[in-house]
Amino acid sequence: MASVQTLFQSIPVVQITGQDQSVEMLCFDSRKAEQGSLFFAMRGTQVDGHQFLPQVYAQGCKAWVVEQLPIDIPSDVICVQVKDSNEALALAAAEFYGHPSKELKLVGITGTNGKTTSVTLLFELFRKLGHRCGLISTVQNKIEDRVIPATHTTPDALSLQALLREMKEEGCSHVFMEVSSHAVVQKRIFGVQFCGAIFSNITRDHLDFHETFDAYIAAKKGFFDALQASAFALTNVDDKRGMVMLQNTKAKKYTYGLLNAADFKAKIISNGLSGLQLEMNGQHLHAQLIGTFNAYNLLAIYSTAIILGEDALEVLIQLSSLKTAPGRFEQMGGSNHKMAIVDYAHTPDALENVLKTIQAIRSKNQKIITVVGCGGNRDSGKRPIMAALAAKYSDAFVLTSDNPRKEDPEFILDQMEAGLSGEDKVKMTRLVDRKEGIFYAIRQLAGAGDIILVAGKGHETYQDIQGVKYDFDDKQVIQEAFDALN
Repeated sequence: MASVQTLFQSIPVVQITGQDQSVEMLCFDSRKAEQGSLFFAMRGTQVDGHQFLPQVYAQGCKAWVVEQLPIDIPSDVICVQVKDSNEALALAAAEFYGHPSKELKLVGITGTNGKTTSVTLLFELFRKLGHRCGLISTVQNKIEDRVIPATHTTPDALSLQALLREMKEEGCSHVFMEVSSHAVVQKRIFGVQFCGAIFSNITRDHLDFHETFDAYIAAKKGFFDALQASAFALTNVDDKRGMVMLQNTKAKKYTYGLLNAADFKAKIISNGLSGLQLEMNGQHLHAQLIGTFNAYNLLAIYSTAIILGEDALEVLIQLSSLKTAPGRFEQMGGSNHKMAIVDYAHTPDALENVLKTIQAIRSKNQKIITVVGCGGNRDSGKRPIMAALAAKYSDAFVLTSDNPRKEDPEFILDQMEAGLSGEDKVKMTRLVDRKEGIFYAIRQLAGAGDIILVAGKGHETYQDIQGVKYDFDDKQVIQEAFDALN
């Protein structure tokens, strides 16, 4: 248990009014505020937490953190005024939970594509190397074998510190974590001490939030700018913005790449359905993963392990046994030797990478059938691009719903279809119902031996329609379609 004054001893404040009180819990959800809570009034995109101060007081919460002082503060309330509630919450959470990141080897990965695969493979690799590990990812959070459901790519600052403390108390030495651009801007990782950071790549994404591509790049770079001198910064030198990430970091700088001179270098020897054969820093590796994008992921993982002091030969041995993360180029076989591939590809770059990989590994007579949509209430500019890529690299394709959220799914498909030429539309089928679209691709469009890519949702087990999350799992629907063929 701490007191308000103690928590804010080293945190910048504008002023503190009222008598000090003990704090048993931190919260920013007004519904959870009660006696003994310290409530943070956050200014969100939808709601301003300041408007709930009378409510939390009525619930017995008499310790508040605000950006704007209320006109009438009850005499039995201690009120801390700060310039930035997000920053204050992050710093106070770190203090409240005893700065667990300082006791862990915490590695963060940022980039548009590859984050989930990389953190998952690092988690599995380091467990095979004998370490107790924690995982914080889009798909799930894990402490060794125990799964903790994930709601965001990067948890809020309070949940993050609590999770890191739990990982430390359960004996973890290493934690591997996805760091989203949202988390950087919203200061969810403020006050977290990373021992290293990895940059995978950057392409168009999240412009509904960042508004401009430059702002998106700046958010990713901000993660590296905040690293301490004792940390390492590892970047993909083949990405044209890879070196930008290292410009202002105090951390020790490393590079990896397939094409350009780098501290860690790999070369693809072969790439097929049986996996990748790579030459990695002069050593041979046969990996079960497929595709050039996974060659980059494997190289980033290998580089990180070496930087953290692991034995190079043992790392290569264990890398050869690793499998892909859920919903990331995940293969499913059906009758008539049809193959489905489930992938989270929801950006133009990711979709193009996956389709080019399938083209490279398919046999001469195999057709590529793609099922793809675009999420609602997100960057609409990528919609025609996604459809055009599906047309370019597929023999036939189905435009369907992803997570339409609050938008009309037919309108989303109209915007996607706007990116198609008349010739493209000959190969197109438009089915707004995603299950119907997947069934049609597998049962009607695909012949014996063909490959069906179902893109966009990957690991997700729901479909968000008008604010309601309905059960929907691409893999389950694919299996139903395969079973129906028998």
